[in-house]
Amino acid sequence: MAIWNPWHGCHKISAGCLHCYMFRRDESFGKDSTVISKTAQFRLPLARRKNGDYKLQDDVVYTCMTSDFFLEEADEWRAEAWQMIAQRQDLHFFIITKRIDRFVVQLPADWGEGYAHVSICVTCENQAMADLRIPLLLAQPIRHRKLIHEPLLTDIDIAPYLATGKIESVLCGGESGDDARVCDFDWVRHLAAQSAAYRTPFHFKQTGAHFRKDGKIYRIPRHLQMIQAQKAGLNSSPEETS
Repeated sequence: MAIWNPWHGCHKISAGCLHCYMFRRDESFGKDSTVISKTAQFRLPLARRKNGDYKLQDDVVYTCMTSDFFLEEADEWRAEAWQMIAQRQDLHFFIITKRIDRFVVQLPADWGEGYAHVSICVTCENQAMADLRIPLLLAQPIRHRKLIHEPLLTDIDIAPYLATGKIESVLCGGESGDDARVCDFDWVRHLAAQSAAYRTPFHFKQTGAHFRKDGKIYRIPRHLQMIQAQKAGLNSSPEETS
């Protein structure tokens, strides 16, 4: 797995953004996360070693993990980013977004029904965001569609969307950090059950810092959050995100 951050910085637009890890990390360095800028990594997909081989060789490339690929301020750079993605069909680019409503802005002319080596994933932290973003994801010409419910803040019904057969996988997890909001195991189990009903691969990535099970809230240390999620035995897919 590789990470490619062509630009950095973002704006909070929904409840899931409240305790964003990127904002927390930038704050620790005295950096303003709302300042959007290209990074030194911008041309990473095309960078080569002295022997001519590409530096980026990992099969899966998680893209724009410290921003949003469809952010307004990145409109001037996105066309070039798409061009680099188009050239590296040997890789699979995984793009996670809260701005699926802006998907068509600067979309490549040759996109067609979607690039076979690109997955588009929307994050839906609660029912309102699921009902807003998932229909937009389903309506767009995309080959690979995925859902992430992280941080999972409420119970969510995604059955009608899974019933379309267009969602390839579902991932969920709690919120990290000292101020993390509670993730309830019942919400996780509900997502797992819905995924199983429609034979959609499911991955419970991590519990988050505050995890409620059978009415009791547990404080889970960071290094145990993924381990505890795995022990729940709900996973039908090894897929993970950063």
